[in-house]
Amino acid sequence: MAYLQTQKDNLVLSAIMLARPLHWLKNLGLFAALFLTGMFFDKVAFREVFFAFIAFNFATSATYVFNDILDAKRDRLHPTKKFRPVASGSVPVILAFFEAIFLGILALLVSVSLNSLFFFTILGYLVLQLFYSLGLKNIAILDILIIATGFIMRVYAGAFVIDAHLSVWFLLCVISVALFLASGKRRAELNLSQESDILTRKSLGNYKKDLLNSYVTMFGNASWMSWALFTFFESPKATLPFWLVLAELSRTTTINKLLMLTIPVTIFGIMRYEYLIFEGKSETPEKLLLSDRALIIAVGLWVILVYWVLYSGVSATGI
Repeated sequence: MAYLQTQKDNLVLSAIMLARPLHWLKNLGLFAALFLTGMFFDKVAFREVFFAFIAFNFATSATYVFNDILDAKRDRLHPTKKFRPVASGSVPVILAFFEAIFLGILALLVSVSLNSLFFFTILGYLVLQLFYSLGLKNIAILDILIIATGFIMRVYAGAFVIDAHLSVWFLLCVISVALFLASGKRRAELNLSQESDILTRKSLGNYKKDLLNSYVTMFGNASWMSWALFTFFESPKATLPFWLVLAELSRTTTINKLLMLTIPVTIFGIMRYEYLIFEGKSETPEKLLLSDRALIIAVGLWVILVYWVLYSGVSATGI
């Protein structure tokens, strides 16, 4: 009996790991609109985004499980992916298939209770990832675009549930960062494949290191520049007497662009992430955000600065 219970516990744990809960960190992008519009402490809005976050967790986990089923044979050749539950055999394929279906249905059920735009975003995400797993991931360039689209859909899904307006500058920033992360992921995978002399993804055979280097550089530059434009055009006005006195003293010291204080931190974060990309360590961005001390500090400082500008009372109400 004890042996059977142990086997059951191991299967449950493996099924949970198959859903990749660590990757839910990516879904925190759903809170971006809530945070940047100054509504983070609105209880109703926060509840809506929280349930949207749960729904997206189910949706992303469903796609991960389905992808692992299809990739099991190739994953067994990968130095780290070979330990995934389906590839290692700790979760039977049939059980994994039913887990994917169950998680997908849960995502749709939760999303339909929020609003129609969010429901169709979840549905669109599931369909897009289905075709990605079935073959689009093997097409160079298109695979990067689809990965980036997933990041963009997360941010806008969070905006849909609270009907928030996001400026065109923020849209450009989201697109640029998404492409930066996606191209960095492929660059790290290519580096790992060349080191192990095993092609773990078909599309990698169509990429050259110099090409991916140029993508990373291009989208890294676009990321900080689009964020800089967002902070310049969308910063709330300063309201505390200190800033108003400075403005009265001289137009040179007029401060109405406080969000621009985040630009140096943003540049440092991108430079650090590019460093990790070229070191071949960006295959799993969510792990870097939990393990790289410099990135953790940069992200933490960025959040603190944005919070200070939008929520501490130094400026007018949120964007």
